[in-house]
Order: sequence, then structure tokens, then C-alpha cells
Amino acid sequence: MSFFCLLWVPLFYLLRRSFANAGSSGSIWALLLGSITAIIQFFLGDLVSPGGFGLSRWLFGFIDIVSLPVLVPLLVCFLMLLFRGFSGEADFANFALLWLIPVAALRALSWSSQYEPVLLVAVPMLWTALAVGISFFIHWMTKNFRWYTVILTILCVLLLPVTAASSYWAFFSQQTALGFLLFFLTHIPLGFSLAFDILKV
Repeated sequence: MSFFCLLWVPLFYLLRRSFANAGSSGSIWALLLGSITAIIQFFLGDLVSPGGFGLSRWLFGFIDIVSLPVLVPLLVCFLMLLFRGFSGEADFANFALLWLIPVAALRALSWSSQYEPVLLVAVPMLWTALAVGISFFIHWMTKNFRWYTVILTILCVLLLPVTAASSYWAFFSQQTALGFLLFFLTHIPLGFSLAFDILKV
């Protein structure tokens, strides 16, 4: 399972690059900043102290485990686009996935002693689902820019990280059925994105 956590993100990135017409600008920045972030978090530890199965555990999952590690590179990518930090076309999903490669490597190292499937298997898959899913909604909004697409995109971008963190919380709380349901819902935008990339829609 440690190897899955280590290899899932880079292999998924390569798979997506093989059939998606996505920009590669900012790749070095993504790897560099992701490495710095992973090292800082490795030495500083968790930002939220988890306790039991309640709100603190959900916040721990959102901030330290599942959602914030993906939202940070997406935000950095947006700021770099805003301030013209890319030399060419950039892709939110590729930038976030590259950022997450060193993060996943250090997490595989630190989580390997726990031998916990939720951390070593479910979490890396939730990372990719968030990175690609949020990127999919942003791309869809830019291609179909209407007031209702903006509202729908904002709602989906806000809801997807909550669903992913809730999936982690449900699995940790041994509510397996709920965990799988939320896990499936989190991956729906990723499925549409991959289908559109393959069909070149």
C-alpha cells in the first residue's frame, strides 16, 4: 500500500498526459513548490490536532490530509495565471498533480508505519479526484461562460473538497457505506473529465 501511495499520483499524471491536450507550463515550479511544501509539513507536523470522530477529525481530514493539500496548488496556479507567471498554456490539474508527487512521496514514507488503507489508498485517489475534478469545472466554466455556469462552478468547487474530506471522515469513523458513497461522488467529475479528454470533446 505504501507503493500505491508513492506511485498513484505520478502514474495517473502520466496517464492523463498521454491522452489529454493539456498545457505543461509551470511544471518545474509545481515540482519545486510541492517539494518545499511537503518538506515543511513533514517537519512541522499537522496543523489540526485530531480528536475522536467528531468535527476535529473532519477538520483534520480537510486541512491536513485530503482537501487543503490539493487546494493550495490550485490556488497557486490561479495566482500564477493571474500575474502571468506562466510562459505558455497552463493546466490546473497537471500543475496540482505535479505538486502532489513529492507530497505523496513523503506521505508514503510517514504513513507506511500505520499500514492504513484509508491513508495509503483512498487519500491519494481523493487527491487526484479533487485536482482533476476542480480543474474540470473551471475549464467547463471558461468554455461556457454564463452567469449560471459561474454559480454552478463555484458551488461545485466548494462542495467537492467537502465531499472528499467527508469521505475520509466516514471511512475513519467506520461508516464504510457512507464513505464509499462520498468517494464515488467525489470521483464523478474526474470520470467526466477523463471521458471528455479521451473523446476530445
